[in-house]
Amino acid sequence: MNTEAEAKGSAIGLLPVLVFLLLFIGSGVVLNDFYAMPAIVAFLAALTVAFAQSPKRSFKDKLESAAQSMGQPNVMIMCLVFVLAGAFTGSVSAAGGVESTVNFALSVLPSQIVLPGLFLIACFISLSMGTSVGTIAALAPIAVGIALKTGLPGPICLAAIVSGAMFGDNLSVISDTTIAATRTQGCEMKDKFRANFAIALPAAVAAFIIFAVIGAGSTYEIDGDLSYNLWQVLPYIAVLVAALAGVNVFAVLVGGTVLSCIVGVALGTIEPTSIATVIGSGPNGNGGIMNMYDITVISIICAGIIGLVKDNGGIDFILHAIRKRVKSSRGAEVGISVLTLLVDASTANNTVAIVIAGPIVKDISEEFDISPRRAASLIDVFSSVMQGIIPYGAQLLYACAGAAAAGLMVTPFEIMPFLVYPYLLAFCAVVSIIIGKRLKINA
Repeated sequence: MNTEAEAKGSAIGLLPVLVFLLLFIGSGVVLNDFYAMPAIVAFLAALTVAFAQSPKRSFKDKLESAAQSMGQPNVMIMCLVFVLAGAFTGSVSAAGGVESTVNFALSVLPSQIVLPGLFLIACFISLSMGTSVGTIAALAPIAVGIALKTGLPGPICLAAIVSGAMFGDNLSVISDTTIAATRTQGCEMKDKFRANFAIALPAAVAAFIIFAVIGAGSTYEIDGDLSYNLWQVLPYIAVLVAALAGVNVFAVLVGGTVLSCIVGVALGTIEPTSIATVIGSGPNGNGGIMNMYDITVISIICAGIIGLVKDNGGIDFILHAIRKRVKSSRGAEVGISVLTLLVDASTANNTVAIVIAGPIVKDISEEFDISPRRAASLIDVFSSVMQGIIPYGAQLLYACAGAAAAGLMVTPFEIMPFLVYPYLLAFCAVVSIIIGKRLKINA
């Protein structure tokens, strides 16, 4: 039986997390670059601190505890899915899927609704590719071109693509945030998608209307070659449909990779002898499975840290603090949301934030009878909200870099007021917490 002290936990158990935050955020502030210190280095420092705690325990005992936490089935399955997702993105990119998907979306953009059209295109591309940063990198120069030719403010056009990019980042079945959220909470992707969609759809519709009002009267014709091949878009569509149909995620990603290779070889964009290369490292040597190495290793190291933090009473301390203030599942959902927002603001990476907060959220959801799909939806939604609006996050930094490359100097702070979708997503999520029981959203 746990003593009262054990039930309350210990704040000192959270020291490794504090060390990580101080190193990661501190280096960003001092160097004016939040990506100056690789996250894995900060996590290794935190792991060292975790091992240094509880000196009465033997190092062997702590090592076994960390290894058991690292080797949990959900952690290993999540890492395997990351690897397969990297294989799919590498092969589909080499097959020409990214360029064809972007060109196809742009070719159907009605010039009369150029600003909301940008938002819709970003939604479609990010939902297909599962990456907000990739979507922003592809569309930022186009958004700048539209701004210069229509007279629309550049920050508003960039905000439209960032908003759309966060829609897909949050919902895509091949997004690393979706993978992390579903695996840490133990639910199916299709269930999490449905729970998320009920929140995201109203926000997306409202964002489209607002962008339509802002951009009313602006027209723009896309110049240049917009050729595309629907066969190259097919793997994205097949993966999306199969995942929503409930096909096992491993089968979905393996099938998508095989289909991408077949399409690439048939169209001549992938040489038969280079199939293994594009799966491993993508078409440019900086993608594919290699692109997933960092988040895979971070997930394993983070699991070890969380295991030691739990042994040292850190998790119990958080749960006790929440229990003192929370008396219902609704209050627990608020706690999960705030925790996720704070962790993402601290790490500037929504996938890492989910990996860190996931085990704690799992304990909270079990304590207050919140379904796994609802918990997965909440941590994915609120991590995407924060990631989409912080000025030091990769999304806004990439948008500004893409704008600068296209000849327009913009700061993240100029884009932030117009990030309609993330703000609306947060609003819809809060409303779902308030009325969720009556609508059975959190069932």
